[in-house]
Amino acid sequence: MRNCFMSLVVVFVATLLLSSVALAQEYDPRDFTGFWDRAAGPNGGSREIYERGGSPPPMTASGRAQFEATRPGYGPRNVPPATGSGNDPVGNCNPMGVPRILLFPRPSEWIMLDNKLIQVFQWHRVHREIWMDGRVIPEDFDPGIRRWLGYSAGRWEGNTLVVETAGYEDDGRTWLDHHGNVHSPDMRLTERYTRTAENAIELEMVINDPMTYPEPWVADKKTWYKITPESLGAEDWPGLWEEFCAPWDEVDTFNRRVRDPAGGVLN
Repeated sequence: MRNCFMSLVVVFVATLLLSSVALAQEYDPRDFTGFWDRAAGPNGGSREIYERGGSPPPMTASGRAQFEATRPGYGPRNVPPATGSGNDPVGNCNPMGVPRILLFPRPSEWIMLDNKLIQVFQWHRVHREIWMDGRVIPEDFDPGIRRWLGYSAGRWEGNTLVVETAGYEDDGRTWLDHHGNVHSPDMRLTERYTRTAENAIELEMVINDPMTYPEPWVADKKTWYKITPESLGAEDWPGLWEEFCAPWDEVDTFNRRVRDPAGGVLN
């Protein structure tokens, strides 16, 4: 009788443990499918690689010269937009590039296929491919085939997706963030995505760019939060909005409506 009772106790405890494990794994840590938004979190999604109050690491002489030539519209070195002396590439509707697009507080949709992860960003309607078919980023790229977003290849290390990106466009075409921090065409970016909860993915980034920064730049952790298509604000058509950066709207409409008044210029 005692043996029977103890067997029932063991079965009961085992059932509880299995149930707890099942509850703790309600989501697949390797499934990033869905809509994600950095701005949905408690901090609203900062646009800089470092947190507010931080600063970039020391730069090389060439990196410092390139950085001092940037005239951003945000941060401690901001240039009033209406003066016409700012030179943020995004002001002319050029692509933000990576990692800057990862910092912008707008929603994105992530689509996981057998051979790649696709990130579709609402801002500028950018479509990024992270290949996961075993390909490896080469050491050198032909300058003629460099890209705004670079080439990205991912692999799993446990339940962390490690993404390597290289092969960027020439100097000055994209900035790291909206503060005007720069990079060279030889920058190699490493992203580490870890799904820490059903509704959260944590992102760690390391920039290796000896031409600009003598030491690797370990960025502050960023978090993406899962949202529903319905929460994006389109009642009749849930999903990402169409936020193309069109020169017609950017240079004419947006400047007159937002940039000029902000700089004290009245139309």
